[in-house]
Amino acid sequence: MPVSGVNATQQPTAVSSTDTSSKTLDYDAFLQLLVSQMKYQDPTEPTNNAEYMGQLASFSSVEQEIQSNAKLDKILNSLAMSQATGAIGKTITSADGSVSGVVTSVKFFSDGVTATLQDGSKVTFGPGVTVSQ
Repeated sequence: MPVSGVNATQQPTAVSSTDTSSKTLDYDAFLQLLVSQMKYQDPTEPTNNAEYMGQLASFSSVEQEIQSNAKLDKILNSLAMSQATGAIGKTITSADGSVSGVVTSVKFFSDGVTATLQDGSKVTFGPGVTVSQ
């Protein structure tokens, strides 16, 4: 099975760690592709050193991006928790204005934060929600 060399380079783009698109390669798939390419290369036209180093640099870059994305996700989650707990004791109004009251507690879910008001009603934090003294 012949494997052609890669002659063009492409700048990596940031991909959210929550992106489940089948069009993107993950770290393991990239590693498997690189190893397969090296294993099945044409012996009459081996990969030159510059191309090999470029592939290793790409591999390293992908690994660093994955680690950076994981750290950024942790920072964003921490920031969201801090902001949500700061709303306790304050008045919150839903985006449509139908629910309003003083926040007694907040609950964190994978897809957002919900505030429980004194009257027991709940408001999900999101665009248009107002928090005031």
